[in-house]
Amino acid sequence: MNHEEFERFVQKFGKDILRFCRMTAGDAEDGDELYQDTMLKLLEKKKRLDTMQNTKSYALSISIFLWKNKKKKHANRMRLVPTASMEEMPGQGYEVSDHGREASPEHIVLQKNEADMIQGLVTSLPEKYRIPIYLYYSADMKIKEIGEILKLPEGTVKSRMRNAKKQLKEKLEAIGYDR
Repeated sequence: MNHEEFERFVQKFGKDILRFCRMTAGDAEDGDELYQDTMLKLLEKKKRLDTMQNTKSYALSISIFLWKNKKKKHANRMRLVPTASMEEMPGQGYEVSDHGREASPEHIVLQKNEADMIQGLVTSLPEKYRIPIYLYYSADMKIKEIGEILKLPEGTVKSRMRNAKKQLKEKLEAIGYDR
């Protein structure tokens, strides 16, 4: 992949990868950092990247790897020298868009509150369920691609998606959400 192809790749898929990084990190600042690390790693390997392959899947798998690596480092540090104030991550890092429609301020606030609630519930899912949900819904990836990224069979990805949706449904019903 040459420099121009890399720029086209970033223009085409950058927003999806950034959204995924922010959702995975659970925080806009940490997500931006993860995105930068991912793009830097891709830039380092751009000569070996093939535009005929699914580079978006590869980029997302790099971001997952970097995120898991960061979490492991943090867990080891906390095990050795615990500090209570390090890296508290609120459930933010996403944007709510009304897609250009005129909406009343009340409607916008309700949409934002609803999105915050659902994002919080998705963030509370175990990682093995949360990452496939993010990849499917925020990165528009197919089950097969998710399986390749996570190195899991398609059936496992499908069952994790089904279990995640079931858990989300139960949590939403428990708080009285009926949409």
